[in-house]
Amino acid sequence: MSGKTGPDAMPTGTTSGTPQVLLAHHLKQLKLPTVLREYDKVARECAREGVDHPRYLLRLIELELIDRERRTIERRIKAARFPAVKSLDTFDFTAIPSLNKMLVLELARCEFILRRENVIALGNSGTGKSHVALALGLAACQKGFTVAFTTAAALVHQLMEARDERRLLKQQRELQAVKLLIVDELGYVPLSPTGAELLFEVFSQRYERGSTIITSNLPFEDWTSVLGSERLTGALLDRLTHHVHILTMNGDSYRLKQSAGRRRAAARAEQNQASAETVDSRTGEITDP
Repeated sequence: MSGKTGPDAMPTGTTSGTPQVLLAHHLKQLKLPTVLREYDKVARECAREGVDHPRYLLRLIELELIDRERRTIERRIKAARFPAVKSLDTFDFTAIPSLNKMLVLELARCEFILRRENVIALGNSGTGKSHVALALGLAACQKGFTVAFTTAAALVHQLMEARDERRLLKQQRELQAVKLLIVDELGYVPLSPTGAELLFEVFSQRYERGSTIITSNLPFEDWTSVLGSERLTGALLDRLTHHVHILTMNGDSYRLKQSAGRRRAAARAEQNQASAETVDSRTGEITDP
């Protein structure tokens, strides 16, 4: 009977059209874009190498899986809202001698997230605390963990806005669900009593449920100046430091060193260029010596 529409009906287009057109259609329906893109090229390679059909199929599926994992990591990185994507490969450990490099490399394995432990990076401004936090966040995305990045001031603003719009519980549940929460720049801006309490709630709800990375330019004894309450500060530190790795990052400003190095390099380049140019006294033309 023509026009069959029951569960056993063949999809439209399976009995007409070229194999390439039908294959492209089916692969799109199955959401296999890498197989669609690569199947012809891999087929020619396998034909040249005498590879059998199962191994041909294996190559295609492996390419799809690799590409799918890459896209998944990219989505995690985008969802984390990093201000910049940085890795430990570009961090100059020699510039911050106080930093325990082996500990940082161990943390990059992300096992601390499985154990729901925290990381606190303490040090004066410009010593690379945010860089390390971003690098650990990137490593977590690559290992399959959900990550959220924010500054302390931005987080408090979001929480107060959510409270005013009667969606605070939803915001808190979302923050609690993230496997790794990175809160940058705690201590740069004093918090209002309400803001400090909301921030405390976030950390308290994540206690032994998820990992948190915090960077601060202040030693622990000065956190009261930001949170405004010794009682609140004590309770917060009690939770944060129960299972914690502390990164000491005091030293000369990492950013200032880089900036000074760039200025020196530019000055040397200008001097080299000036010394390489001589004016021919007879023609007035600039020539290389």
